[in-house]
Amino acid sequence: MAGLIVAAVVVIVLVVFLARAVRVVPQARAVVVERLGRYHRTLGPGLAIVIPAVDRIRERVDLREQVVTFPPQPVITEDNLVVSIDTVIFFQVTDPRAATYEIADVIRAIEQLTVTTLRNVIGSLNLEQTLTSRDEINTRLRGVLDEATGKWGIRVNRVEIKAIEPPPSIQDSMEKQMRAERDRRAAILSAEGVKQSEILRAEGAKQAAILRAQGEREAKILSAQGEAQAIATVFQAIHEGNADRKLLAYQYLQTLPRLAAGDANKVWIIPSDLTRAFGGLGAFSGLVDSLSQSDGTGKSDGEDDA
Repeated sequence: MAGLIVAAVVVIVLVVFLARAVRVVPQARAVVVERLGRYHRTLGPGLAIVIPAVDRIRERVDLREQVVTFPPQPVITEDNLVVSIDTVIFFQVTDPRAATYEIADVIRAIEQLTVTTLRNVIGSLNLEQTLTSRDEINTRLRGVLDEATGKWGIRVNRVEIKAIEPPPSIQDSMEKQMRAERDRRAAILSAEGVKQSEILRAEGAKQAAILRAQGEREAKILSAQGEAQAIATVFQAIHEGNADRKLLAYQYLQTLPRLAAGDANKVWIIPSDLTRAFGGLGAFSGLVDSLSQSDGTGKSDGEDDA
């Protein structure tokens, strides 16, 4: 009976020993083991054996990338304006031993380092630069934080500024400035539109005037060409008909009344060759009278002589 009790105790002790000796470390985790109070080794993912009562699990470290958000921090810019800035830090433990023994509170240390670095960076920028230089601020913050946390076994992957909030009075002034800028741009665009409209209207009037002038010129050219052709035709017809001076004088006298036509013609000048026209017309009239007398008597002067 006593042997059974001893065997049962031994089995229980072995089970407890094995349970405390065998450790299973999950993926993306690390276990820091101390032996007799001093750092012994770091257990990676998988099955591991430790010595109970000699080895002790000091820390279980998460090796995945972690995200921590810090509350808004008041920061003074170069132009003495207080802005509130929210930051987000993405970091990852690269050395479990250093993260366990080199720093007591990693999150708080990163937060305080972020605040001090952020104040140094923003202190060298004015408000406008702070609002428009987020990438530059993120880069400078990441560089300083990564350098400082390297000895802690931590790598800062990214630093993002989530929000930058100026004072309410500054926000109101900025909104007024933006509205004024939008109104100015709208006025400029409206003026540009009116300008373009006037230019196009002037160009249209110019083109219309040019086309009208070209049309009038073409019409005058065609009219002059027509008159020239008419004169040439009449002149050719006169020469082909072998017109004498009497017929020309008669036509000249028919043209004279046209010179006096119209209410505006008060004084008109008689050409110097009008007397010659009258002389020709007299000769023409004498010829007509002689022809009529000859036709009335039925005889000519030659017949009477006969």
